[in-house]
Amino acid sequence: MNGGLDLVNIPRLQERGHLGIKCGLENIHALLDGLGRPDEGYPVILIAGTNGKGSTGAFLAHMLKAAGFVVGWTTSPHLVDVTERIWVDGEPIGAGALELLLGEAFEAEARAGLQATYFELMITAALSAFRMTGVEVALVEVGMGGRWDATNATEPLLTVLTSVGLDHQQYLGDTREAIAREKLCTARDGRPLVLGPTLDPAWIRPLLSSEPTLHPAPHLGPADIRWDHSRVGGRRVGLAGLHQLDNLATAFEVVRQLQALGFPIPDDRLWPGVAETRWPGRLWRVPGLEGVWMDGAHNPDGARVLADHALACGVRPHLSFGAMGDKDLAGVAAELKRMRPLSVTFIQGDAPRYATASALGQAWGLEAPMLTLRQAVAHLKAPSDAPRLVTGSLYLVGDLLREFGIPAR
Repeated sequence: MNGGLDLVNIPRLQERGHLGIKCGLENIHALLDGLGRPDEGYPVILIAGTNGKGSTGAFLAHMLKAAGFVVGWTTSPHLVDVTERIWVDGEPIGAGALELLLGEAFEAEARAGLQATYFELMITAALSAFRMTGVEVALVEVGMGGRWDATNATEPLLTVLTSVGLDHQQYLGDTREAIAREKLCTARDGRPLVLGPTLDPAWIRPLLSSEPTLHPAPHLGPADIRWDHSRVGGRRVGLAGLHQLDNLATAFEVVRQLQALGFPIPDDRLWPGVAETRWPGRLWRVPGLEGVWMDGAHNPDGARVLADHALACGVRPHLSFGAMGDKDLAGVAAELKRMRPLSVTFIQGDAPRYATASALGQAWGLEAPMLTLRQAVAHLKAPSDAPRLVTGSLYLVGDLLREFGIPAR
């Protein structure tokens, strides 16, 4: 992972995980000010939403790279290695570069006399990485909500809202309207706000605290939907899943707005980028394993679109499920059961946040084998008469990939 480097700052970053989530932008502004505002050296696109942020970012990163731009992209969480959170020109940043950038962030923290969170330090490192590498467009994925998220310290040229659903209610509110208000704080007066196809501008407009220009993405279609890919007008979509067409439609609308702002993006390079798009952990066929797919759906909306895709394709998988105990387990289970899986197996990871066997059994209303991560690896390596689908958490996906020794690339 680190090529023999003597890492100091990456382990220091890991120690900040215990600080959790902090409401407020004072820390991130102080860090960025202390480093000469690296985020002011390139145009920023902020990508907010309950689901679809990462996939929309993946489509955009590949499309813009295919169009000839040097693209920076920061996303979370990572699956296997922290360097996955910062991408430049289609590749994750190296451990040595991240070590250097985190060192600068820690120095800025010391000068400011504050203690930053894991996410604040990572966003600082990402924005500095983009300046260091001369990116021409930065895709910045909002971590949670928007109002107090560290990414909102930037001044985006354009904001994206992919979707709004119920997740992180303890921080964002108990209704879709309350959650939307938090996410919409990433919009800016007079600047484009691109809405995913499932969002009605008439519903969004009263929830705004600013006055952006609204640009709803039109649905794509007709499409030929397969379990492992889709085709639109005969052109291949690199990410599998019916729901990915909405994320792709959102990405196309972002490109249209960038073109309107004067970005020289040739249309004939966009679809090659779409075909090449890869995004591990999102209905992703795991390399080196026969018929094993992993998807990080962790809330009812994510589980719903995953089940809808399986039903549309007529696929009944063997399902392996593990999740964090603070999620809506019953809501996720109700959606996944609609795909009528051939079998259900539970997985419990080593971290305390994982849901227990009793909690999973209660949510699903059934008894199922409960496997450790190591047992799950053996289970997924065994021959199968149907596709095997692992879902419930991106953390579960990452933990299993570590056990398999498979990189998230």
